[in-house]
Amino acid sequence: MSSQLAPGRGNDRQAVGQVALLGLFVAALVTAQLTAAKVLALPLPTELPVVGASIMLPGAALAYALTFFASDCYSELYGRRAAQIMVNVGFALNFVVLLLVFSTLRAPGANPEFAQTFEAALAPSVNIVLGSLLAYLVSQNWDVIVFHKIREFTGRSQLWLRNLASTASSQAIDTVIFIGIAFYVAPTLLGVGSALPRNVLIGLIAGQYLLKLLIAVLDTPVVYLVVRLIGRVSTKPDPGAFNT
Repeated sequence: MSSQLAPGRGNDRQAVGQVALLGLFVAALVTAQLTAAKVLALPLPTELPVVGASIMLPGAALAYALTFFASDCYSELYGRRAAQIMVNVGFALNFVVLLLVFSTLRAPGANPEFAQTFEAALAPSVNIVLGSLLAYLVSQNWDVIVFHKIREFTGRSQLWLRNLASTASSQAIDTVIFIGIAFYVAPTLLGVGSALPRNVLIGLIAGQYLLKLLIAVLDTPVVYLVVRLIGRVSTKPDPGAFNT
């Protein structure tokens, strides 16, 4: 497939932008998979109801927020079909990452002590994998769909609205599914990991979502900057299809 790009420097700029956004999306996605096991505790200047004195979230949350930024930029520039291809190919690549990690962990190590440390750091638990995969598949596709549904009504104006609305709603879905599956459903039904009390789950969801929403607000000017720098593929109204 090839998009209808303007000749000359515009062509080069759009090609570089396309590869850069794809690279950012995949790099953030892989980083999220490798950092999901570590739980972060970000202190707050003041204690909040439900959330508490700090926001508890998996290390993957920060990297994962970049995937929504990249997909929104990609959706705006290259259309709905291209963005959905990127998201669903990315889902398949999650299994490639897991396969490579597990194959490395199972290979014999020259230094047993280091091998144990390596496995403790990188081996993802079953509940984390289940939660992250299901959350990714649902939330990323929702993000693309909502982004382009809003664009059908707004045209190319009000990019801030579709960026915020799609990211805010998809991050809410992602947070609820990931925490619910990883820390409640999988431990309760499958016996993997430890189920957390419901009040703790609510605190985790609320705290993570507040941080993700803040990131979505802060990245909106950057989305405008990226779209302006790269330039859209076509000046005609985009029905959401990927021009081939």
